[in-house]
Amino acid sequence: MKHGIHFVSGLPRSGSTLLAAILRQNKRLHAGMSSPVGSLFIALLRQMSQDNETSVFINDAQRQAILTAVFDGYYHREHSHQVVFDTNRLWCSKLPALAALFPQAKVICCVRHVPWILDSIERLIRRNRLEPSKIFNFEPGGTVYSRVEGLGSGSGMVGFAWNALREGFYGEESDRMLLLTYETLTSEPRRALAAVYDFTGEAPFEHDFENVIFDATEFDARLGTPGLHSVGKVVRASERQTILPPDLFRRMEQDSFWREPALNLRGVKIV
Repeated sequence: MKHGIHFVSGLPRSGSTLLAAILRQNKRLHAGMSSPVGSLFIALLRQMSQDNETSVFINDAQRQAILTAVFDGYYHREHSHQVVFDTNRLWCSKLPALAALFPQAKVICCVRHVPWILDSIERLIRRNRLEPSKIFNFEPGGTVYSRVEGLGSGSGMVGFAWNALREGFYGEESDRMLLLTYETLTSEPRRALAAVYDFTGEAPFEHDFENVIFDATEFDARLGTPGLHSVGKVVRASERQTILPPDLFRRMEQDSFWREPALNLRGVKIV
């Protein structure tokens, strides 16, 4: 990765796949949906910890070299000539490690008003009414209330990402973060992408927001959730009525902490 690496993280159903689909129009950049690098990174951290008795032979310099090599090994052959944007929701919780490994790297954190994230997931579940989803461990039972509760738990699809985002947002490496709202990305994509290029220091590129292409049909089918990574050809905002019960929607409205300027204690850039 001689040309550098940045990261895409943040909340699910908040535009990370759309952002990747747009960025990959620029042949100088590589971007995609969540890669295997995050899980390999976590596994190596554990194996090099004191949980492994042979870790006594591994020093911090070696740890750093091994972790860096995971990124280089995964991206070297196909993407060594590009700037890499690696996507994973866990990166917000690993900013100190990323800062040590890649001092120049930035993290683009995709966010969206939380009730609409849950609405989006619930729509997917109802659309695929005859097939249980891996999001809920293929469990076909439950209600919208139990599903939202599971999603919002500390290990849930939304809850983990939300906690990781807050960890980074209030941490000492928060200056590496750009919060990119789904609302801006879909309604003002040109301004959103200009902010991404400016924040990462990459040369601007004229994107075609009328012809965005991305396909993960097979991957989504294996998750029992067709449409999970679907991206429309034309970037545009759409208005609709929520399918969440009103009390459930209201309960989640206060969770979008980045919408409150007084809570942005470190002056994180938000677009």
